[in-house]
Amino acid sequence: MTGAGHTVVTGGAGAIGHLLVGRMLEAGAAVRVIDNLSSGRRDHLAAFAARDGFSFVEADLREPKAYEETFRGASSVWHLAANPDIRLGTADPSVDLELGTVATFRVLEAARKMDVPKVRFSSSSVVYGYPNVFPTPESYGPLLPQSQYGAAKLASEALVSAYAHSYGIEGHVFRFANIIGPRMTHGVIFDFFEKLRRDPTRLEVLGDGRQAKSYLRTEEVIDGMLLATERAHERVNVFNLGTADRISVKEIAEKVVRAHGGSARIEYTGGSTGWVGDIPQQLLAVDRLRALGWTAQRSSAEAVDMTIAEMVRARGG
Repeated sequence: MTGAGHTVVTGGAGAIGHLLVGRMLEAGAAVRVIDNLSSGRRDHLAAFAARDGFSFVEADLREPKAYEETFRGASSVWHLAANPDIRLGTADPSVDLELGTVATFRVLEAARKMDVPKVRFSSSSVVYGYPNVFPTPESYGPLLPQSQYGAAKLASEALVSAYAHSYGIEGHVFRFANIIGPRMTHGVIFDFFEKLRRDPTRLEVLGDGRQAKSYLRTEEVIDGMLLATERAHERVNVFNLGTADRISVKEIAEKVVRAHGGSARIEYTGGSTGWVGDIPQQLLAVDRLRALGWTAQRSSAEAVDMTIAEMVRARGG
């Protein structure tokens, strides 16, 4: 899966990262996780603690002295760590600059210094800004992100490309749709559950509810990324990951309310967007990955239903 040498995963304690780590360990790879645990959780990694080939370093990616030796002898690095909350970056513009762009630069520098030949980076559909082509292909442009988070992701993509061309690194960039799964700590479904926990009588929905996006399960995004790294070997490889359909925020709100007994009143704040930097309509073209043999196995609605059911069970519902 990864070739000679271990694999480094930044953000490996996160909702996506820990599943990737598990898959790699199952395949026999040695994995070194780096995470500052600001949004990732140590208990996500508890099952791996006794596994041969696994190690964990708690470190801030902006401080390479704390983790740089972890890169020595590595065959690849999967850079998944980032600020997960788009709205946080709007409130404090330095957050995504530091935890996105600067952190990515530090990771790439560590890879360069330690001769790591492959870098895989988790980007986002928000780099497209407000596209006028749906489904939106990887070749769409110009890329005009609407949030600090999107700007940091796009800048990081550019850094991956520059390091790939300047230093002979093979780069993979993955532009995610909305990724959902059982251990989320942010996102619309998580937010709705938290709001109903605080007040089970009403659910506030930001915007008019007509925002519609693609929702992909965490395990499916990992399938797609692993397939792409096995079969695509250009200097820089850029792939969208999403479903072929989308679902509205209104539909998601109604599903969550039904899962809570159906009595909560849904109230919309109004407007076409939920917050500053929100992209209300999103649907990615996945032709590149489909050509390699990957397609999402669940629709957006099926992914949402599965995730809601898992969250109900996890919360004792």
